[in-house]
Amino acid sequence: METIRSFTGLLFLIGAPAILLLSLLDYFVTPENFRTFLVYRLVATLLYVTLYFIFKRVKKYPLFFLIMGTVIVSSMVELMILSFGGHQSTYYAGMIIVFIFLFGLLPFSLRISLLLASIIYAIYLIPILVLDQITNMRVFMNNNIFLFATLMSVLIWRHINYKIHLKKLSLEYDLSQEQKQLKTYSTQLEELVQQRTKELAISEKWHRSIFDNATEGIMVLDNNGAIVNVNKMACDLHGFTGNALAGVNIGLLEVKADKEKINERLSRILNGETLTYETEHYRKDGEKVLLEISSNRIDSEGQTYIQCFCRDITEKKKIQEQLIHSQKMESVGALAGGIAHNFNNILTTILGYSELLIEYSNLDDSSKQKVENIESSARKAGVMVSKLLGFARREKHEILPLNLHHVINDSVKLFEGVLDKKIGLKINLCSNNPIIEGDPNQVEQVIMNLIVNAKDAMPDGGLITIKTDIIEIGKDKTDTPAYIEQGKYVVLTVSDTGCGIPKNIINKVFDPFFTTKEKGKGTGLGLAMVYGIVKDHRGYISVQSEIDKGTIFDIYLPVSERVVHRVTKPQIFSIEGHENILVVDDDKDVLNFIKDILETHGYTVTSANNSLTAIDIFRNLSGKISLVITDVLMPLMEGGELIKQLKEIKPDIKIIIISGYSDEKITKDMVDVFIRKPFESIELLSAVRRLLDAQGRRSPLY
Repeated sequence: METIRSFTGLLFLIGAPAILLLSLLDYFVTPENFRTFLVYRLVATLLYVTLYFIFKRVKKYPLFFLIMGTVIVSSMVELMILSFGGHQSTYYAGMIIVFIFLFGLLPFSLRISLLLASIIYAIYLIPILVLDQITNMRVFMNNNIFLFATLMSVLIWRHINYKIHLKKLSLEYDLSQEQKQLKTYSTQLEELVQQRTKELAISEKWHRSIFDNATEGIMVLDNNGAIVNVNKMACDLHGFTGNALAGVNIGLLEVKADKEKINERLSRILNGETLTYETEHYRKDGEKVLLEISSNRIDSEGQTYIQCFCRDITEKKKIQEQLIHSQKMESVGALAGGIAHNFNNILTTILGYSELLIEYSNLDDSSKQKVENIESSARKAGVMVSKLLGFARREKHEILPLNLHHVINDSVKLFEGVLDKKIGLKINLCSNNPIIEGDPNQVEQVIMNLIVNAKDAMPDGGLITIKTDIIEIGKDKTDTPAYIEQGKYVVLTVSDTGCGIPKNIINKVFDPFFTTKEKGKGTGLGLAMVYGIVKDHRGYISVQSEIDKGTIFDIYLPVSERVVHRVTKPQIFSIEGHENILVVDDDKDVLNFIKDILETHGYTVTSANNSLTAIDIFRNLSGKISLVITDVLMPLMEGGELIKQLKEIKPDIKIIIISGYSDEKITKDMVDVFIRKPFESIELLSAVRRLLDAQGRRSPLY
């Protein structure tokens, strides 16, 4: 229907001028009818123009307008035939022209073509049969046959041409669709190629970015060990910039370049083994960097390569060494503490009986001097044991807030006039007054030991510098050891310009009994005690040294927000007494010594060498016993459990602990006084008397 609509409009546009142009034929064929025929043609043309405008406006019923156009032009020709010869008129050729025009130029279907052909032939034949008298049958038949034959030929040709045209249109349409589809495919393919190219570029850029910005060094080697590709981190690890390492054989970077070992390693990796190993490489500046390298084989474009991931483990190794050293110190400390505990029992007995001999025995001067020598040696041994316990962190200290600058100034005063004139002492303290929590005597011991060590390291003179600074250690630790936890610290630095410490022994300086001094000039416990005290104060200590340039000790102590206060100890006025006291200790000599001391000063003493016996005695005599003196480490039942059992029997019983070191399981609420072995008799007697006179008040001596 769309085709009829299109060609109907075309019929009117072409038909109107064609009708007028054929008037020239009228002029030459039948001049006498020219005017009449011209009128016919003008009327037909006018009707065509009118139908055309109506059709353009209505745009409906195209077949109706097509039939009307056919009727108009056929009727015009039929009028000419009737006016010029009738059945013998040569103007029947006009009908042939209409046939050719309609069916030769306009592509209608066979059904419409037959309809139009029937209308044209009917308009020719019927008026002749009705209005004309047929006199020349031969011409009439000839015209009809010729007209009919022409009509059939045109229809057949029209049908064939229509089929051909339809097939052609179909082929053209199919071709057009295929071309359109092909163009769509081409466009899609082009877009896909562009997309894939873009994705490939992005992927390559992304992988290159990962490669270049990886936090580990990456090197790609050929099968001979030559570097063919390297990222920025790998260059940074070796101190190079850009792609300077490309082309360098990895064997040239290794400090201990064992060619046979390197080749064996490469062979294992090329055979498919994933290998992780530690090695040391040279940097551009000649320094060395310790690396952990993970390597594996990769295949690309028919070539075999080795991919290496490099990690700087220098700091990791330092932390491992620090951890191993710390664990070793803990083990040695545990051993030292155990030895010191047993040794304290022996020293307590020696010192105690030495005092008794000097005070209560009638000795001659020579014998008295010998006993005093024994006492002096025992006291020296006690000092050494105290250092051992300080290293082992098993002594009980009085922890309170204190101003570190006050402790430093007090410690420095002790050395005024003692240091050699060739040795200078420079104090550089920060403007803030750093408050720490600790035992002032212990912190003073740390400072004094470091000053003594610094003095001994400068026999020809030099400078000792003591300085402090307050720092905040956050997540990003840059200039501080990695093992130090986050927080606010005061850094106490003691440095000298002495002989320095060799690298091969610097990790041993905190070991107990390790010393580089001549025989008889050092016990090797000074720095061990410093280490133990610093650890006991939740701090950290590090040492740096260079031969002939000096040594630097940095001590990190946590800053406290507490307020400094002073504690005054009460005065003791009497040491005599008459109360009943239960003494418990597994060491027979110590037990007898304490019993002798107390009984000498008027007390009634009941003794027990184990906790179970002590509980039985206390259960029977709890009403008479005013005080219990007990050790901590004992067989069968330790002191902590013993105290709990005694408190269940008599909650208000007063307790004195005597031990080489305190037990963390025993709290201040459990006992009234703590006395560390070895002790003097006056210390024990004073504590006993003060506690018994306190009448239920807690003694501050713990």
